[in-house]
This record gives sequence, structure tokens and C-alpha cells, in this order.
Amino acid sequence: MSPLGTGYLRAEELGQREPFYPLQVLVCEECFLVQVPRVVGAEQLVSEHPYFASSSESWLAHARRYRDRAIEEFRLTPANLVVEVGSNDGSLLQCFLDRGIPVLGIDSAVNVSRIANGRGVPTRIELFGQDTARALRDEGLAADLVIANNVLGEVQNLNDFVAGLKVLMAPRGIMTLEFPHLMRLIADNQFDTIHHECLSYFSLLAVMHLLAHNGLTVYDVDELDIHGGSLRIFACHSEDPLRPITPRVDTQVARERDAGVDRLNYYSGFADRVQEAKRKLLAFLIGAKREGKRIAGYGAHRTSNTLLNYCGIHGELLDYTVDPDPDRHGRYLPGSHIPIRPPEWIGETRPDYVLILPWDLRDEIVPRLDYIRSWGGRCVIPIPEVQMVA
Repeated sequence: MSPLGTGYLRAEELGQREPFYPLQVLVCEECFLVQVPRVVGAEQLVSEHPYFASSSESWLAHARRYRDRAIEEFRLTPANLVVEVGSNDGSLLQCFLDRGIPVLGIDSAVNVSRIANGRGVPTRIELFGQDTARALRDEGLAADLVIANNVLGEVQNLNDFVAGLKVLMAPRGIMTLEFPHLMRLIADNQFDTIHHECLSYFSLLAVMHLLAHNGLTVYDVDELDIHGGSLRIFACHSEDPLRPITPRVDTQVARERDAGVDRLNYYSGFADRVQEAKRKLLAFLIGAKREGKRIAGYGAHRTSNTLLNYCGIHGELLDYTVDPDPDRHGRYLPGSHIPIRPPEWIGETRPDYVLILPWDLRDEIVPRLDYIRSWGGRCVIPIPEVQMVA
């Protein structure tokens, strides 16, 4: 049982009843799609997005690299149209606009969409599906490149969403999807990336099955380091004869089959490893507290809340956490009720340890905290197991 990962609390709400929901992960024995059962209505999840893409330097660098490759590989010019579904605050589309390529963003979250429009990135506030795609085509819009990054997992109706992407694509259009790779989630024990707002977790095999069911073919795939290990797939209309399937697709499919992704016993040991990771993290925190150490957290993401609530970590083990987002300052994490402070609190309180909750951004966060070494402070990475950073 866990609260919603974005249910940040104000001080006056701490004594009120807080809703908790089952957080379970199931796997389909036919297509091997991994899902969290839907227990929360869509209206509770889509009005605001808790993450602003432009807040991460590593993501912005990733977006620029993608832009450069897409322009060269797909020969994009100002005569083309790039549409991103789940466009967040428009950071990726801004990269294309900077090169004079027309763009359109579509996102159901009001807060990030308004920021994108304010930056000059045209963005529609809609929940995407076939109806939205048909309306755009009726307006004469057809996308030469459709992008959907880290949004597929949050979709309530996968088939309607993917069918809409196909409708939106021009006859020779290309689609790219990025999503955290299920193999990395399991291999690296990334249980904290599971939360109510993310309904689906994908292997390449599951994505290929989903797309083929909706008339799309995966013809290429990249492995990415971002978000703890992701895949970027390239897809075209199944009736497009000019996109041969690359050896990279066959290689990745073979890796997944060899690992056992298409067999149920591949998933059976995950819970045991998660429980052991919980025990090790609690043992470290309890031991440090017994020694009189001060421990702070860094990050107030949805993943942070899964980790803290599953492990039962509250204020007696973690003094506070900091986050760069000023809208969260003065609030409390859901479930654990750990206070969220500005990053400057670390320098003022001089903790002995800083627990890096968004561990997938460790290469970005740890250098920011290099100054804690001046008083002997150290960073701690909790996933896949407790690791001290010198």
C-alpha cells in the first residue's frame, strides 16, 4: 500500500487522512507486458506534471543529441513537421525550433503545457488518442516525425494511444519512442521506478507486439543510458516497404529471449531481490543513526516516494530531503511525511550522509554536492544496493 507519488502535503494536511493504494506489479503470460493494475482514475494523474524536463541538464544534452541525429538521419527541413506527444515543457521541441523546423506539442498536463506555450513552443493541452489524431489530420496536419518519450508507460489505453500515433504519421513518417528498459529495471533492482502513475513497463518484445497489433513495425533500436537504462525504438507504418529492419533489432530481441524475458520464471525472483535491497538500506540507515550521524536526502521525485514508503523510511531515519523545485519547498513527502527543503539546507545543516534518491541522476547530482566533503560528508546511492560515493 502506497500513497500517490505526487501527493505532496502541506503542514496543515499532515494530520488528515491520506489515501493509500495497492502498488503491485503483474506480468502478462502471453505478451509479457508488465503492468501496475489501474487503481487511480486518470483525472487524478494528468492535470499537472510533477517533472519539468528543462530542470535536468543531462536531459537537455540528451535532447540536443537526439535533435542533431534526427535532422541528419531523417533529412528534416522547414518543410517538415515534428510532433511530440507528451511534450512536457517543450524542451525537446525547442531544440527543433532553434533549427527552423516546425513543431507541435501535445500534453495533457496543464502546468507544463502553459510553460511550453509561453516559450513559443505551440502545445495543445489534450489527452492523446485516436480522436485527437483524427482531428489533427482533419486540420491538414501530418507528422513526418512523431516523438513520444517516457510517456507510453503512463497511458491508460495503450491500443488507442498507439493507433493514434499511426493516424498522426505521414505515409512515410517515422516514429521514435523512448522508455525505460524492463531488462535494466529487473537486472539493476530498480523497484523505485514503479509507481501508480506509471502503468506499464516495457521490454522490446512487448513494445513490438503492441505496435504490430496497431499496424506499426519496429525497424531500429538504440540502447540509452538515460533514466537508468532505456531503449529508443524507431518505427514506421507496417506497409512502408522502404525501411528494412536493422540487425540491432534482431540482436536486442535475441538478448531478451536469452535472458528469459518471454518466460515467467524470469520475473519470479524480483520480489526477493527487492526485499533484500530494503533490508540493506534500512540496516545502513539504522546503523548510521545509532552512531549519531545526520542523514539528509536529495530529491523529492515520484521514485523517491516509492523507495521511502516501501522501505518504511520516515523522519526518524531521514532528517529531511532537498529538491531544486521551489514549489515543493515547505511541503512534506507523501506517506513518509519527510520535510522538503531548498538545496541550501545541506550547507547549513552539514549532514554526514546525503542519500541520492534520484540515483539515475547521480552523475549530475554528486558533482553538485562535492562541497560536503569539506566537513567529511559523503553521498550514498541506494539502488541497486547501498553504495558510498567518495
